[in-house]
Amino acid sequence: MMMNAVQYEESLRKLNLKVYMFGQRVTNVVDDPIIRPSMNAVAQTYELAHKPEHEDIMTAVSHLTGKKINRFTHIHQNVTDLVKKSKMGRLMGAHTGCCFQRCVGMDALNALSMTTYDIDQKYGTGYNARFLEYLLYVQENDLTCDGAMTDPKGDRSLAPHQQHDPDLYLRVVAEKPDGIVVRGAKAHQTGAVNSHEIIVMPTLTMRPADSDYAISFALPADADGITYIIGRQSCDTRKLEGKTFDIGNVLYGGHEALVVFDDVFVPWDRVFMYREYDFSGQLVEQFASYHRQSYACKVGVGDVLIGAAQTIAEFNGTDKTSHVRDKIIEMNQLNETLFCGTIACASEGHREPSGTYSVNTLLANVHKQNVTRFPYEIARLAQDIAGGLMVTLPSEKDLDSPEVGQWIRKYFQTREDVPLENRMRILRLIENLTLGTAAVGYLTESMHGAGSPQAQRIMISRQANMSIKVKQARKLCGISEND
Repeated sequence: MMMNAVQYEESLRKLNLKVYMFGQRVTNVVDDPIIRPSMNAVAQTYELAHKPEHEDIMTAVSHLTGKKINRFTHIHQNVTDLVKKSKMGRLMGAHTGCCFQRCVGMDALNALSMTTYDIDQKYGTGYNARFLEYLLYVQENDLTCDGAMTDPKGDRSLAPHQQHDPDLYLRVVAEKPDGIVVRGAKAHQTGAVNSHEIIVMPTLTMRPADSDYAISFALPADADGITYIIGRQSCDTRKLEGKTFDIGNVLYGGHEALVVFDDVFVPWDRVFMYREYDFSGQLVEQFASYHRQSYACKVGVGDVLIGAAQTIAEFNGTDKTSHVRDKIIEMNQLNETLFCGTIACASEGHREPSGTYSVNTLLANVHKQNVTRFPYEIARLAQDIAGGLMVTLPSEKDLDSPEVGQWIRKYFQTREDVPLENRMRILRLIENLTLGTAAVGYLTESMHGAGSPQAQRIMISRQANMSIKVKQARKLCGISEND
């Protein structure tokens, strides 16, 4: 069954999540004014799947059942699937203007479909069959999965087993006849409390001494022993002020959480890797490649920011000036270059032994490396066009004040045919995208999401095939292969 937005919201109300924010337990996660906008964004991944105009991009046919499913639960069966995934990311980013939080789970499912198969081929284990049963459950119920990879890591110069606190990487602490017990935490978990399931993966390549950390499993988001601690974001408490355009994006938002596993039991049928340390690096790299492709979402958010920059230029009466027009062109050029990258790594995808199609690793990492840079330049240009009022603007309450509202209306009015409220709204949106809560998803996540910039550079150095490049150069200038 493919859920719609209303059904998704109701499904979350049935969960019994243990969530803390600002030092207090959140008793109603769905309706909390700070968390609610992020839930609204995820809900659109369900709602758009029912729109005829988006059906081709937002839905797919399950290779397990032949039924129509939400593409966020699909395992890529060909290059076309990979391309549609990129287009879906841009569509959702433009529709919500923020992170819509469902990509990490989709990428985790696809990575596990390949790694579990390969482990089975080497060791004769039954992980892939377990995984496919789990995948069927996710597809049939149209579930949102949180992909949990990043550990707190402690001292980065030390391996997991060398840390002063062994729980700084999530690990197995006990084995039972019916499952395992795990302890640790996963950090920076996007959309965690909007998810039905949490899929845990190792965060780096493990060695034999770290085999207790080489684990992957899935659990219901409200399993006993799991606690969520919501992270702070810039301007987050503006959402507590009610429906005000000072929020910037008045419809959607995002959240991040630290997810703590305090001796959590995992049944064997939910375990997809257990101490196979030699496959931990493969799972990390396959997931990372998929997730770096997923940053097509930043292209969609970039579309929104470019539209906002054009709008404020028109409101300010500067849209016809040559330097503003040139900046808008540059913003579009940078944004479309990002789109080229995500389409390229999808178009050059290939079939893995499991049957799942994976992206081109080199091009996915090149794309993500560009994502660590171009959104920052797009944001800088948007701030340039917007002007300083973006960060010195009085509040909506001041605009409505009988004492000072008249002065705001007098001195911040631009064109006579542009309502001041509209000018203030678009400035707040630009602030939100480049400095406020949405900047977490558009800028900081562009830098550190799916691995640090250095992680991508390492993968680029591995995948660039320098020996062929050197051979070609030497051949053309007459250097012998023996020289």
